[in-house]
Amino acid sequence: MDERDDPAQPMADPGAGPMDTAAADAADATAADAGPQGPYPEDVQVLTVGGRRIVLVGTAHISQESVDLVRMVIERERPSAVCVELDERRFEALSQKKRWEALDLREVIRNRQLATLLLNFFLASYQKRLGGKLGVTPGSELLEATKVADALGVPVVLADRDVRITLRRAWAALSLWKKLLLVSGVLASAFETPELDEEELRKLRQKDVLSELMNELGKAMPQLKRALIDERDTYLASKILGAEGETLVAVVGAGHVAGMVEALASGEIADLSEIEKIPPVSTTWRTIGWAIPAVIIGALVYIGVTQGPTAMGENAMFWFLANSIPSAIGGVIALGHPLTVAAAFMAAPFTSLTPLIGAGYVTAFVQTYLVPPRVIEFQTVGEDISVAKAWWRSRLLRIFLVFLLTGVGSMIGTWVGGVEIMRNLFG
Repeated sequence: MDERDDPAQPMADPGAGPMDTAAADAADATAADAGPQGPYPEDVQVLTVGGRRIVLVGTAHISQESVDLVRMVIERERPSAVCVELDERRFEALSQKKRWEALDLREVIRNRQLATLLLNFFLASYQKRLGGKLGVTPGSELLEATKVADALGVPVVLADRDVRITLRRAWAALSLWKKLLLVSGVLASAFETPELDEEELRKLRQKDVLSELMNELGKAMPQLKRALIDERDTYLASKILGAEGETLVAVVGAGHVAGMVEALASGEIADLSEIEKIPPVSTTWRTIGWAIPAVIIGALVYIGVTQGPTAMGENAMFWFLANSIPSAIGGVIALGHPLTVAAAFMAAPFTSLTPLIGAGYVTAFVQTYLVPPRVIEFQTVGEDISVAKAWWRSRLLRIFLVFLLTGVGSMIGTWVGGVEIMRNLFG
C-alpha cells in the first residue's frame, strides 16, 4: 500500500464516549493502582474511562523488567483486548524471522522511501546497541505482550501509526537547516559505541530509551517531537479507546504515558485523518525545485540566441560533465557496479533538471537490480551500520552508500554547472 493512502479509521465503541464528569474524577490513575491480585508498580497506570478499565503499562523497550511486568499484568487482568505500540510493519519485523525476504527494496526506491528506510535503520541500530548492553532485544516487551495475549486467546490491537508515515511527517516538518542538524547527529551517533557504567545501565532498565532520545531531540526540534511523540500519543489513545471490551491492557513506551493519560481521560476518539497524511511539499520548495532547471534551461537558450549555437553547446557540455563526473565519482567511491557508475554519469545531468527524482534514486535502483542485498544483511544491518568498513562490505549498505554519494555528487555538479552558466550568461 502506498503510504500516501490513509489507513482505515477506528470505529468508536459505544461505551467509550465522552465522560459525564470531570476527567480527574472519571480517569483515576495513581502509582498505587491495584490489579486483581494486588497493587501495581508505578510503571502501570489504571484508568476508568466511560465505565471501562484501561490498564496502561509504560515500558522501556530494552528492559527485561518490562518484559516480566507486561506478562504479569496481562495474566492478572485477563483483559478483553491487548493494545500494543506497534504498527503492522513493526510487528512483522519483531515476530517474523524471515520478514526481510518479503521486502522489495526496488519498490521502496520507486516510492522514494529509501531515505526514510535508512533513518529507520539508524534509529533501530542505536536502540539495538543499547539493548545489547542489557542483554535484551529491543521491543521484546511488545512481542511478549502479543505472545501472552495469543496464549490466553485475547485479541491483539496494533495501535500505533504506520512507522513510514511517522518518519515522513517528522522529516517534512523540519526546515533544511534542522534536517542537516538531524542527519549530522544521527550519523555521529551511528558510529558511537555507548560506554555505560552499572549505574547508567540500571537507569536505562527503568526508562524508554528511544522516547528519551526523542524527547532530547524535541527540545532542540519541537516539530520533530510533535510528529514522533505528541501525534502518536493521540493516535495510540484513540486506537485504544476504539478497541472493544470492558478491560483493556495497553503496552506502550514509558515516554508516551503522560501524554496518553490525558488523551485517554477525555474519553474522546480523535479524528486521525490529519495525522495520517504525508504533508505535501511546500509551495516554496516546489517553486525552487522547478525554478532551478527553468533558469538553467532558459540561460542556455539565451546564450544560444545571443552568443551563438557554439557557445550554447559548450555551456551545455559543461553542465553535462559538471554533473556527470562528480556523480560518477561518488559511484566509484561507493564501489558501485560499473553499470551503476555509468548510470550515475548518464543520469545526473538530467535528474538535476527535475525535482521529481534524484540521481541517487536512479543509481540505487540500478545497484539493487545488479547486486541485490542478501537476506542476512537485513538481519545484521543494526550492527553493520555502526561499522564504517561494513558500508562497503555489505551489499545492502552499499546501496545506501551509492544513493548518498551519487546524490551528493550530482548536487555539487548542479551548483558548479549553474554558477558557470550564469557567469557566461552575464560575462
